[in-house]
Amino acid sequence: MDPLGARSQFVEVQTLSTWERQPDPEGEETEKEYNDSLVSQQAFPSPFPYREDINRKIVLYNGDVALLNCTAIVNTTNETLTDKNPISESIHTHAGPELRDELLKLKGCRTGEAKMTKGFNLAARFIIHTVGPKYKTKFLENYGESIETVVFAVTDMEEPTYRKLLPLYYPRSEEEEHASLPLIPADIGNSEGEPVVPERQIRIAEKPGCLEVDSEAETLDSDLGQVGTHAFARMEGDVDKQRKLILQGQLSDATMQKQHQRNYNRWLCRARAEDLSDIAALKALYQTGVDMCGRTVMVLVGRNIPVTLIDMEKALLYFIHVMDHITVKQYVMVYFHTLTREHNHLDSEFLKKLYEIVDTKFKNNLRAFYFVHPSFRSKVSTWFFTTFSVSGMKQKVHHVETLQQLFTCILPEQIDIPPFVLEYNARVRPYTYHSVSV
Repeated sequence: MDPLGARSQFVEVQTLSTWERQPDPEGEETEKEYNDSLVSQQAFPSPFPYREDINRKIVLYNGDVALLNCTAIVNTTNETLTDKNPISESIHTHAGPELRDELLKLKGCRTGEAKMTKGFNLAARFIIHTVGPKYKTKFLENYGESIETVVFAVTDMEEPTYRKLLPLYYPRSEEEEHASLPLIPADIGNSEGEPVVPERQIRIAEKPGCLEVDSEAETLDSDLGQVGTHAFARMEGDVDKQRKLILQGQLSDATMQKQHQRNYNRWLCRARAEDLSDIAALKALYQTGVDMCGRTVMVLVGRNIPVTLIDMEKALLYFIHVMDHITVKQYVMVYFHTLTREHNHLDSEFLKKLYEIVDTKFKNNLRAFYFVHPSFRSKVSTWFFTTFSVSGMKQKVHHVETLQQLFTCILPEQIDIPPFVLEYNARVRPYTYHSVSV
């Protein structure tokens, strides 16, 4: 509670100026040529018409979202609810340690899902944690009656961008609606804002064998004209023959790569559809900061993988689910072999299967694999595996004896290290210092 007479740090949403009351800043008005030439040629209505009722619900706020006094704020995070970014860190700082304890009970959050916790020490009653939020501009048009206010909390750097984009989707006048029309992309999705994929538009009659009463001949002709043009309707050839050619080494690299991509996509679809919360609860794989070169750091904790007690196929699916969006750019992996036992060791067949299934971006964008606290046995096994099974990995694997050696590549504040690893490192050669050359 704030001291008596002191000014509260929290911001009341009701005191903020709504979007309809915020005038255009000087120098950011739409160019006249759009009004005179392009707009005059538009004969169709805007997909985002001027609506005063919606504009009264929109607030563009330059400030910290953690300080808003409202029903709920949104925290964008990752699948393990451990993402580190300025917004999340501010929310955790103001909410207090109770929030972190509560997140440990949620067992992760899959992409597209949302988990809700209490606000604890925040002014907001609740915190909505979501992964990869996909904001749909048409949500307020369909469900706006149940929402009182939506606040876009932005930084100084983000505010100019929002001021240019908001008039396109939330025009504050009919003039602004017409001026924004030429700037709106052609494909804005369906009435729910969802993307429309033509290949997925398969027409299924309510009563097969019977034409609809109000169907016209022209519509029927146009439907029949599209038969066979979709990707799923094209001839593929004999699948068994293709597999036989693979064994004989007669298929081209391009064909094999295409088949590999299709196989990976099937695994990815399964990973996104299955409930992997039990694997996420192990906290064996998570994203942390960046290394000295600015590349994303992924951490793998060997001691947290009870190989004999879990479904390893689900573990494979979870690895694909978490890593798919990480591997689109360069990244490094840190594997803590610390205090692992026999039941924590992944067998070579599983690792080989994983290496063969994953997309090529996993392999190409992996810049380094740091093997921390290796044993003599693990060094020998790694040498054999990278020499005879996955030779492409051999130059990327670096055995790291101590954390001090790891810190020459990744700063301590950029990586979350389990407490038992820190304790072990303090007992084993704590003053040994070597650098890792990558």
